[in-house]
Amino acid sequence: MVPAWLWLLCLSVPQTLPEAQPAELYVEVPENYGGNFPLYLTKLPLPREKAEAQIVLSENSDMAAERPFAVDPESGFLLVTRALDREEQAEYRLQVTLETEDARVLWGPQPVLVHVKDENDQASGHQATATIDVSIVESTWMPLDPVHLAENLQVLYPHHIAQVHWSGGDVHYHLESQPPGLFDVDAEGKLYVTSELDREAQAEYLLQVRAQNIRGEDYTEPLELHVVVMDENDNAPVCSPRGPTISIPELSPLGTNVTRLLAEDTDAPGSPNSHIVYQLLSPEPEEGAEKRAFELDSTLGSVTLGAAPLQAGQNILLQVLAVDLGGAEGGLSSTCEVTVTITDINDHAPEFTTSQIEPVCLPEDTEPGTLVATLMATDADLEPAFRLMDFAIEAGDAEGTFGLDWEPDSNHVQLRLLKNLSYEAAPSYKLLVVVQSVAELVGPGSGPGATATVTVLVERVVPPPKLDQESYEASIPAGAPAGSLLLIIQPLDPMSNPLRFSLVNDSEGWLCIEEVSGEVHTARPLQGTRPGDMYTVLVEAQYADEPTLSTSATLVIHFLKAPSAPAPTLVPVPSRHLCTPRQDHGVVVSGPNEDPDLAGGHSPYSFALGPNPTVQRDWRLQVLNGSHAYLTLALHWVEPREHVVPVVVSHNAQMWQLLVRVIVCRCNMEGQCMRKVGRMKGMPTKLSAVGILVGTLTAIGIFLILIFTHLTLARKKDLDQPVDSVPLKAAV
Repeated sequence: MVPAWLWLLCLSVPQTLPEAQPAELYVEVPENYGGNFPLYLTKLPLPREKAEAQIVLSENSDMAAERPFAVDPESGFLLVTRALDREEQAEYRLQVTLETEDARVLWGPQPVLVHVKDENDQASGHQATATIDVSIVESTWMPLDPVHLAENLQVLYPHHIAQVHWSGGDVHYHLESQPPGLFDVDAEGKLYVTSELDREAQAEYLLQVRAQNIRGEDYTEPLELHVVVMDENDNAPVCSPRGPTISIPELSPLGTNVTRLLAEDTDAPGSPNSHIVYQLLSPEPEEGAEKRAFELDSTLGSVTLGAAPLQAGQNILLQVLAVDLGGAEGGLSSTCEVTVTITDINDHAPEFTTSQIEPVCLPEDTEPGTLVATLMATDADLEPAFRLMDFAIEAGDAEGTFGLDWEPDSNHVQLRLLKNLSYEAAPSYKLLVVVQSVAELVGPGSGPGATATVTVLVERVVPPPKLDQESYEASIPAGAPAGSLLLIIQPLDPMSNPLRFSLVNDSEGWLCIEEVSGEVHTARPLQGTRPGDMYTVLVEAQYADEPTLSTSATLVIHFLKAPSAPAPTLVPVPSRHLCTPRQDHGVVVSGPNEDPDLAGGHSPYSFALGPNPTVQRDWRLQVLNGSHAYLTLALHWVEPREHVVPVVVSHNAQMWQLLVRVIVCRCNMEGQCMRKVGRMKGMPTKLSAVGILVGTLTAIGIFLILIFTHLTLARKKDLDQPVDSVPLKAAV
């Protein structure tokens, strides 16, 4: 396409060379024209620049000497100087040339055919004559060729673009255009553009030029001028506004469509000015990498996935350069941007951070609910829904001794003990714990890291010994003699392994304890003690066969005011039996029979329980008469075993301490103590021995069944008794 400025430049160059032979002009002249002369016929197409040349008109008629035709050198119009008669000559052939003084032809010859138009000037008859002045002039109101103007033309405005001319006199020119104001016409018919044009605002204009008289009336139809605005590359491509982020799943195959970039150029459609190509600016390939993550179609602007891998979670800014002029030098450009996010898929199976948990040692008395171990797992996926895990014990726990506890969105699981352990039943466990993704896994399944082994070792437990009280207190008169019994230390469970007792911190050496029975006596007279003083020692008990397992309790001795009479004499009392829970039974305690004062009518005996608080809590002593008292259980329940109850008996100035041994046993259904069956005496014969042996075994079996049934019922009844009826474990 020829630029507009070059076109205008060509039009402005003076035509100094001879032009090609022009076509013949045809002009009509009415015969016997009665108007003013000279009469303008037509404007000759003379060159604009005539230089120093002159116009030469030659005629081929016989009347050439009369020269009825001439050329106005100023305007270039062909004139006729007188009236013509068609009957005299119907046509005139003329030639117009432009010559120098030395007769050299610069332009032409231009042939002109003048035809004399016939009128009815030979008729006869009645007629009226009128004189009409008619001016016959050459019609210069000719159609205008389209004008091509470059947009943004840098010239001085207003800028001349065309010329119209009405050959008559007293003419006024009027221009109509849409929008108004961009074009104008002056009094001489010159058309102007008043400012720069923008093709993108309006590509074409249709102007109408009217020739009017002073009253605004048109002399003829208006002329139309078509103005075409030629395109210039003054608009850069415009990218579409950045849309929402585009999501592409990771591991998408090569060639997956990502997006299509579309830029628009408002320059002339189909022209190089609006021909857009695309160039990928970023992301650039990593250093040393031969493959790109994205591929771009430079013509269509389509972006697809390349061969370079992408990772989930990446946010990538695609920058694409849109260039017009087909990418040629000098083209205008703009940058289009699109954000691409690589979304996660569930392609990673969860795995434990540690596949082997070191052996965990649990005593067999470990409480259910105890935390055994905590296992951690990881999942390389990014989406929270893909990191949800499910745990299970796959092997090693057929009895359901262990369980797993975890939160739905956590990455760790707690292995807890659910049932009681038994070293004899299972000394060890080897648990296989597996983890898997809650969501469906994409790609290969779980690997070896999805399992973890937990080894649990069960330790045998021998409970330490327990005493019937956590601490002990005893009261004794100050200055008591050696050998005085203070109290008996007993195990909480009489059926437990035998204990061995000892005293610790007996700094004064006042006390001693029997190693097997646990009886605490004064080792020497308590000389130098004062009423109100306290003496504290530590009683230690340990299993006879397990010396490492031991327990201890404090023993506090309270020194009382010494009585005026001698200390009470210890008088043993035969063992008696009482059953628990408490029944309406008791033990009768009597004073010493050898006291002669009682027979002589002196005052009766007085009875009182020993000063030990535990004894006073567990037992009740009721005086029956001057010589006897009644000892019963004070609590509903007392531990079944042998109890030594100290009873202090005083009479006049004498005092005795009776050690009443009471065997507390479990009550049967009849409210009596359950007794063991004695052995049979005698020597049977062989035949009877066999029968007796069979019968005995049968009887023993029946008795054992009854006993165990009774013990079970009694134990259940014991467990159902009120809490406040259970005595504190203490000994006298």
